[in-house]
Amino acid sequence: MTPEQFGSAVLAWYDDHGRKDLPWQRDITPYRVWVSEIMLQQTQVATVLGYYERFMAALPTVQTLAAAPEDEVLHLWTGLGYYSRARNLHKTAKILVAEHAGEFPRSVEALAELPGIGRSTAGAIASIGMGLRAPILDGNVKRVLARYLAEDGHPGEPRAAKRLWEAAERFTPEARVNHYTQAMMDLGATLCTRTRPSCLLCPLASGCRAHLLGRETDYPTPRPRRELPRKRTLMPLLASRDGAILLYRRPSSGLWGGLWSLPELDDLAALETLAARHALRLGERRALPGLTHTFSHFQLAIEPWLVTVESAGPAVAEADWLWYNLAAPPRLGLAAPVKKLLKRAQGELQPPADRPISRRSP
Repeated sequence: MTPEQFGSAVLAWYDDHGRKDLPWQRDITPYRVWVSEIMLQQTQVATVLGYYERFMAALPTVQTLAAAPEDEVLHLWTGLGYYSRARNLHKTAKILVAEHAGEFPRSVEALAELPGIGRSTAGAIASIGMGLRAPILDGNVKRVLARYLAEDGHPGEPRAAKRLWEAAERFTPEARVNHYTQAMMDLGATLCTRTRPSCLLCPLASGCRAHLLGRETDYPTPRPRRELPRKRTLMPLLASRDGAILLYRRPSSGLWGGLWSLPELDDLAALETLAARHALRLGERRALPGLTHTFSHFQLAIEPWLVTVESAGPAVAEADWLWYNLAAPPRLGLAAPVKKLLKRAQGELQPPADRPISRRSP
């Protein structure tokens, strides 16, 4: 296919089969497109839908996002993971309000200079949100183009990425670029899927080299597999008499940056040091079922312990520590496994009357 034939086939398919009713496809603005694109990075559409609706209801404009406390932004993001995305959203909103009068720059190059906005996201904002001709290369589009070209090499490798970007630029049409961009993402999400692609329904099948070779699932070339290292931490859930759990805010950079989390200890012996730091008198303690949280580069094995606090001062001594009220939780950003453990602790602290509580001490 020529680039013109490629674009025409994609747009004709979009007119008949493309998705047109997603929340971010209504009342399109660069802000709404930007938030959706950031949320959709490494996250499925079905997962994003509810988060997007809640985020937009709370922070409908770049100005409201810029003015929001970081805790509110992270609270709305809790459970989506990759929290640097939320922190960068907040940073970029502040920059747009302070330096651009709340408007998005109208060039891919300027957009890509903002925190958390790479070349592909900038292209999506420019093409879908502003109608500018700009190619994109998100995960779905990489898969479509890698198969169409039978491109060897993992898309993350520089040489393969360069060739895919060249193809994305070559095939992007001059007209209806907003529909074309959405169509390419839809093709990858609905037809050209990772496994069992629906080639018979694909408008590009007649020119797709991977399909003609019968090797659709060989492309894109997978990343070499590696075994994730495993780390361990002990997380105490220090529970006051009124059912509050002691949390602390993690540093703004690094793992779970800016989120509220449980303390992390090497072993139970360190619990006494933590108690002394906050003038706590500890009572019974019992192990809860462990859980494993997988990050992109390692697995974290969490050993949770529920520890009752017999007495404590009226407040913790440091600003980055607080008692989290399980019955009336504040709007804070929580790491996903911490949110899960808090829910588990609430069930343990308020067990059904007919269920005995098993206790064990170290």
